[in-house]
Order: sequence, then C-alpha cells, then structure tokens
Amino acid sequence: MERLSTSIPRRAGVTAVHSLHRFVFTVPDLDAAQRFYTAFGLDVRRVGERIDLHSFGHPHRWGSIHRAPGPKKLQYLSFAAYPEDLQPLRRHLEQVGAPAVEPHPLADEEGLWLRDPDGTAVQVLVAAKVSPDTCAAPEVRAAVPGTAAAPSRSSAPPVRPGRLSHVLLFSSDVLRSARFYCDTIGLRLSDSSGDIIAFLHGAHASDHHMLAFAKSGGPGLHHSSWVVSDVDQVGLGMEQMSAQGYTDGWGVGRHVIGSNYFRYVRDPWGSFAEYSAGIDFIPADVEWRAADHPLADSFYVWGPPPPDYFVVNHELAGAA
Repeated sequence: MERLSTSIPRRAGVTAVHSLHRFVFTVPDLDAAQRFYTAFGLDVRRVGERIDLHSFGHPHRWGSIHRAPGPKKLQYLSFAAYPEDLQPLRRHLEQVGAPAVEPHPLADEEGLWLRDPDGTAVQVLVAAKVSPDTCAAPEVRAAVPGTAAAPSRSSAPPVRPGRLSHVLLFSSDVLRSARFYCDTIGLRLSDSSGDIIAFLHGAHASDHHMLAFAKSGGPGLHHSSWVVSDVDQVGLGMEQMSAQGYTDGWGVGRHVIGSNYFRYVRDPWGSFAEYSAGIDFIPADVEWRAADHPLADSFYVWGPPPPDYFVVNHELAGAA
C-alpha cells in the first residue's frame, strides 16, 4: 500500500500545478469500456452517457470516458493546483501568450482552459493533491522459512490498482509539447530520448513522470498507467486480464527511464492500460537532472520485445 505524507509538499518559490487531476476521452461503445476497466481492477461507475474511473479505497475520479460516435479520441487533460497558485498561473499564462479558450463541452468542473500545440484541451483547476508526497515503501512478501510463499492460482487475490500514475500522449512534435507544458503550467523535464519521447514530472513532488509524449503524426492517448504494489501484482494483473480475454499487450518487463516494472494491456481501441510498480519518485526538494538517453539503451532493461502495434496511434488511423 502506498504511504503518503499528511504534510503539503511544495517546492519553494515555484508556482506550478501539483497533480494530473483527470484524463478524459471518448469511445463509441461504453459497455466495452466498462468491461475492460472493470476487468483491469478499477472501480468503474456509470453516470448516464459516461463512465468514471475510480480506484477502490480512494475517493478521487481519475478518468472519465464518454460515449461518442467514431474512433476513440482524447478530449482533454485536467491538472490541479493549490488554491493560492490559480491566479498567479492565470497571470503567467497571459504573460507567456497562452490564450484562454472556452471550457470543453464535456467538462463538469470549473477552471482555466488552454490548448496545447497539438490542439488538446487542457484544464487547470483547484483540487486536492493526488500525486504522491513521499516515496512508497516497497512491499516485502518474503515467506517464513519452511513455508510456501506463492498462493495457489485459484486463491490469488484480484489486482486492484491504487491510483493513476501518469498518461502518455502521442505528439507531432515531442520536444515542442514538452516545452509547452513546462513553460505554461510548470511541469519539469525528467528525461528524454532525442525527439522520440519525453517525460515530465511535477515540481511539488511526484512520480518520475505524470505526463509523457511519444512521437507520432498527431495527438492521441497511448496509455494510462496505474500503480500496483510490486512486480508480483504486475504479473498477476497480466494473468487477470488474460483470463478475461485481454491477451494483447507488452510485458512483463522493466523500464529504464522511470525504472518501473510494467505490463501494458491493449484496450478495444488500440491504446493501453498499464500495471506499474516501483516507478522512480522525485521529491519537492530534489533537482532532478534530466538526461537525453540513447533510444536503443533506454526503452527497457528486460522483458519481451514490444509488439509492432505498440507504437501505432489509432486515433490518427481511425480518423483517416
């Protein structure tokens, strides 16, 4: 279980968002979305023509999926800030020439609105911090000598992720997208690999990345990443989804950038939900040194090679 501080972490003298508050996208079939994310282990709640993604034991709404005809489509991202930072952020956006836009028609919370260079709507609002305050203590599942550690297959508990870690988006210009989110809402570059991929963290303590970008011909949602306690839970998640018929994906493996263990499961529309354990953590008082990693040596430490469909932006393919 993740261990969170009760204090409010804050990087001194920095005005920036503190959390990825929510991601919102549309699909043509809500029933299929509900089946997928329920099998994944989330608390899926139907509200009219949308479903909301919660994790069991946590009050926050991490994502919303609305019904709409046509291909799956990312609609907007929402980021949260401390109350005292909202007006300074508003003034900063005006100063850097990020014009305000009308609220997204699917939004049900008030906040500031802008658009990123790929046209994706971005909301900034006041809300509680849901990015981690401290590094999670690793779980140890050591057996007592003379006893068996592993459960039987039939008695293995269901995998239920604790929270959203990050989302990775496709972008027509990865470095431009990274600069935009750093220059406007105060995210910080964690690491990158040329112009192929970039990872951004929050200034006020967060995982190694709460937002990332991968190169494509245009925008789209590649994956959402969900925290589980250890690599055993990652493997159990793979088994859980395979038993429900969701066998396509990548992993189990371990990333280099971010260090997390992973299993990506492909959803009915070609994007992914990731089980993630052990991702690097960046405290509010640490200046992380961003590195530009060689691509061939930075994707994963071990695991199977990724399938060809792992890098396909189906939002572009579906719109063609």
